[in-house]
Amino acid sequence: MFASVSIASAQDAAIPAFKSVDSMEARMQGCVTCHGQSGQGTSNEYFPRIAGKPAAYLYNQLVAFRDGKREYPPMNYLVAYLPDAYLKEIAEYFAKQRPAFEPKKANTAAPEVLKRGATLAVAGDPTKQLPACIACHGAGLTGMEPGIPGLAGLRSSYIVAQLTRWRTGGRQAAQPDCMKRIADRLTETDVHAVATWLASQDAPADPSPAKANLQAMPISCGSQKAMP
Repeated sequence: MFASVSIASAQDAAIPAFKSVDSMEARMQGCVTCHGQSGQGTSNEYFPRIAGKPAAYLYNQLVAFRDGKREYPPMNYLVAYLPDAYLKEIAEYFAKQRPAFEPKKANTAAPEVLKRGATLAVAGDPTKQLPACIACHGAGLTGMEPGIPGLAGLRSSYIVAQLTRWRTGGRQAAQPDCMKRIADRLTETDVHAVATWLASQDAPADPSPAKANLQAMPISCGSQKAMP
């Protein structure tokens, strides 16, 4: 009897704390299969890094999944009955995470593809009224408070998929929907080029989002709203 109690005690001590208490870390285990234990992403190229993204951005996406404005059945199902207050807690939890970035893959893209991608990301294309990605997503591509996501650490396949959904109307945001307007001005070649270049960049030294700066933004964006 005493031996069994001793063994049980040893097993209990080996259980991570989050599995024995009611904590956000414990409750977020439904998210980690796809997004990683700390939101760093997983090996699936279509499951993005969510760690460190602005809380208002994450909250807006959770609301969109819950309300059916953004369609992906596993996410729609997971958050279908969650109230705003809980979605806000989830967003704030992952916004505070700072896991290491996954190692980037070797890039075999043609030089002209990377050159076009760099131009779009860093300088934009005035002939198409395309602002640079860094103008809104930050010089380090880590996003901007309160509602613009970081692009650092995202894989090219995910970026292509999201830009394509913006172009086809499968993804929407609060009006004025700045990403819809930008995506509509991109060709498929542009989408591939900018996604390839973004995915080829080194991890930022500081993954924190840039401070809000509405005056510096080149285009009005409805996503730049603080959480209620």
